[in-house]
Amino acid sequence: MNKQVAFLFVAIVAIGFMAADSRKFIDPQNMDMSVKPGDNFYQYANGNWLKKNAIPASKTSWGSFNELREKSLDAMKSLLEEASKTTTKGRLYQMVGDYYVSGMDSLTIEKLGFDPIKPDLARIDKVNNKPSFLDELAYQRTQSNGMLFGFFVAQDRKNVSKYLPQFSQGGTTLPDRDYYLKNDPRSQKIRDAYADNLTKMFTLIGEEPTQASQDADVVMRIETALAKAQMPRVDLRDPYKTYNKFAVADFSKQTPGIDWADQLLKYSAKGQDTVLVQNPAFFRSLDSLVADTPIEDLRTYMRWNILKGAAPYLSDAFVKQNFAFSKVLSGQKEQTPRWQRVSGLIDGTLGDLLGQLYVQKYFKPEAKQRMLTLVDNLETSYKEHIKNLDWMSEDTKKKALTKLVAFKRKIAYPDKWKSYEGVTIARNSFYDNVQSAGKWQYNYMINRLGKPVDKTEWGMTPPTVNAYYNPVNNEIAFPAAILQFPFFDFEADDAINYGGIGAVIGHEMTHGFDDSGRQYDADGTLRDWWTKTDADNFKKRADQVKEQFFGFKVLDSIKVNGQLTLGENLADLGGLAIAYDAFKKTPQGKATGKKSTIDGFTPDQRFFLSWAQVWRINVLPETQAQLIMVDPHAPGLYRCNGPLSNINAWYQAFNVQPGDKMYKKPEDRIKVW
Repeated sequence: MNKQVAFLFVAIVAIGFMAADSRKFIDPQNMDMSVKPGDNFYQYANGNWLKKNAIPASKTSWGSFNELREKSLDAMKSLLEEASKTTTKGRLYQMVGDYYVSGMDSLTIEKLGFDPIKPDLARIDKVNNKPSFLDELAYQRTQSNGMLFGFFVAQDRKNVSKYLPQFSQGGTTLPDRDYYLKNDPRSQKIRDAYADNLTKMFTLIGEEPTQASQDADVVMRIETALAKAQMPRVDLRDPYKTYNKFAVADFSKQTPGIDWADQLLKYSAKGQDTVLVQNPAFFRSLDSLVADTPIEDLRTYMRWNILKGAAPYLSDAFVKQNFAFSKVLSGQKEQTPRWQRVSGLIDGTLGDLLGQLYVQKYFKPEAKQRMLTLVDNLETSYKEHIKNLDWMSEDTKKKALTKLVAFKRKIAYPDKWKSYEGVTIARNSFYDNVQSAGKWQYNYMINRLGKPVDKTEWGMTPPTVNAYYNPVNNEIAFPAAILQFPFFDFEADDAINYGGIGAVIGHEMTHGFDDSGRQYDADGTLRDWWTKTDADNFKKRADQVKEQFFGFKVLDSIKVNGQLTLGENLADLGGLAIAYDAFKKTPQGKATGKKSTIDGFTPDQRFFLSWAQVWRINVLPETQAQLIMVDPHAPGLYRCNGPLSNINAWYQAFNVQPGDKMYKKPEDRIKVW
């Protein structure tokens, strides 16, 4: 999928006003009513739930998304165990069932130790000069072992009907370049732990401690150099800054030591004369690094990448050491159970096979139609918002409306499924199965070249608890697993569904008009369709959102990065506003008086409480510190409260007054879409 994808987390055909059943879709026992709604609505709505739901030892966070993810994993486990016992139902069951058996066969995995990667390590030992290093680098990439930089095939953002080879910065192990470059105590602690992890991992493949320590220093030195050459994460959100098109021959001129025409042939990307490069300066630095680094050090770096990629699938010593380091990064206390790791792996590598089983057993087909109705209702409200904007010219409004109605909707599961022809899965070869699936994914990607763009393809699997907007296809997608409470429930009243999945739909729609998505037109092309005045007006309002979130403190001195999270914050604000207006067109949304209350809450109150409970989450401090650096989403507390403080209807629903901590003067409330 294109790297710019953004994730979540008139006449109306209304979803009927359904009275809630005996279940508590808004449960007062989860709330902390000692907190004023206008002081901290997130705490008011979720306080007791947060107290009662500690983070399990095998998790780094626990919230609404985690609960659904756990439910999805349980469903996958059931499907995989059933498939593993089935011998007569054909290739689909054999593939996922045998894959699961191989991953759960700890005795065989333990017996093999690191034997599965010895052939690759032996190949690397034979690398004796820079040309052979580049040859081995290319070979390993075709085996799904990419190193030094990213390479993928995706749509050309300025010619979306064509696939192009694309190169991106990479080559590092830590989650962000800043971990290598910052000298604060938290970053230094993580670097020290990483160096220790490198040393211990190298000893596990037979190196003496002194040699292993030296090799750890080599990897740290190379990765630090790569980190220095990388563009900051905030800059990567700029679709123009990362769009650099080269003739292959001209790209090779940027890197005298690397002939990209030769490399592309070795990647099986034949007949390509043009490439897209995310960060040309990175590749110039990479070329110098390869030229100046001794060949024995390049071999060490390559060995580490093989080891790092394989460690989760090798014997217990490797898995435990891998986890020992991840504990420092995330704070997680216990390793995720093996069955969950294996189930998640199969979902990630053979997702269209497992997804078929998931949809057959767990998805109600009528939910798809209900979702399409919701999307229609949200689109209608969005049209009204665009038409009524006081900061946008009529010409740009017309283009915005054209883009809105051009959104492609993907609900629950693909119309056609991948078959994974060529993947070989055996019951006793876990690592080989992982490699076979990885090689298939690589070849599938390469085989796109020269073919029409497949706009039916999904970027997520049906059991995924998430949603996304893909700008180059101008599409919104909602996998089956997110169509559950607290996002969506057949038995819930409209306030619950609109405050939950309705706001998620609005969120994904708004990604098409956030600071990055707005730069793509109705057919997904990266093309400026704004007048300068309209663009300036948008930026002024987006900057207000950015500054609001820069003001939120998370841990000690750490604040939310308002620039990194801008797209998601704009999407949350727009999504909530659009969903509320769509809700107000339903019978429940129009209802007033005591008869409209459920469990003591008015329809509007239930809508905003539904919104709040979607974002409830406890997060380990170590994980939160990492997320602030790498995650384009703000923490759940601020995803809930930040947008609400700009919504007039929320003030009215909960009688929020001057003096309340979340109160903003009407003229200070931000409205973008």
